[in-house]
Amino acid sequence: MALFAIICKDKPGALDTRLATRPTHLDYLNQSTGLKLAGALLGDDGNPIGSLLIVEAENLAAAQAQADNDPFTTAGVFDSVEVRPWRVAIGAL
Repeated sequence: MALFAIICKDKPGALDTRLATRPTHLDYLNQSTGLKLAGALLGDDGNPIGSLLIVEAENLAAAQAQADNDPFTTAGVFDSVEVRPWRVAIGAL
């Protein structure tokens, strides 16, 4: 198993869709295996402008599938989704 960072940036004007989809998104994350942490990236005004997730998965394809099936992704909230191998340098999960 390896760790992956999923970095998602919202489309401009996607806040209403994000807020409407949030309960389904949170249910999905709560049922996901391998999720280590998740949270919103915030703009200067304090509103969400993206998401950051750290997941443990068998491989990049499995981590990508988790990102692809996220309700925020399927609802069209994100302008971009990047999945990258990640490792802890300082601190612990």
